[in-house]
Amino acid sequence: MTLRLILTRHAKSEWNNPFDSDHQRPLNARGRRSAPLIGRWLAAQGFLPQEALVSDAARTRETWTLLSAELPDAPAPKFDAILYHAPPATMRAVLRAARQPCVIMIGHNPGIAGFAASLVRAQPDHPKFGRYPTCGTLIADFDIPDWSQLDWQQGTLRDFITPRELEG
Repeated sequence: MTLRLILTRHAKSEWNNPFDSDHQRPLNARGRRSAPLIGRWLAAQGFLPQEALVSDAARTRETWTLLSAELPDAPAPKFDAILYHAPPATMRAVLRAARQPCVIMIGHNPGIAGFAASLVRAQPDHPKFGRYPTCGTLIADFDIPDWSQLDWQQGTLRDFITPRELEG
């Protein structure tokens, strides 16, 4: 069975309010434009998540809300505090508990960049992949029977895209 992961970093967040904690920071105007672009691209490509694992930070929640509004039959998200600034090993542990064949995970750097690089056999030839910019999205397929069998470097890269590539 082929399983698919959509791995998205949250969209660009606001830094102007000194009273917001890092966890409370919302998206800025650019982030609010980027998340729907990624959602429309996912829908157009047929990359439709059946399960959503999302950090519980304000910016990841808002990213999911705007991105998922562009998807047909978007699943109800599971907001998880453990994904807030999670390292790759924690992200892998969370994904190993997933139940659906196509999962989207929305998180933060630097963990998400490390997680993406560790999952795929061959990294994309994309100048922004190592930096994994805001709302950057990786699509990877895994030839495993279920997510509990997930391990490092098992993924086959399908695509990697950033919102700037989609801006018209």
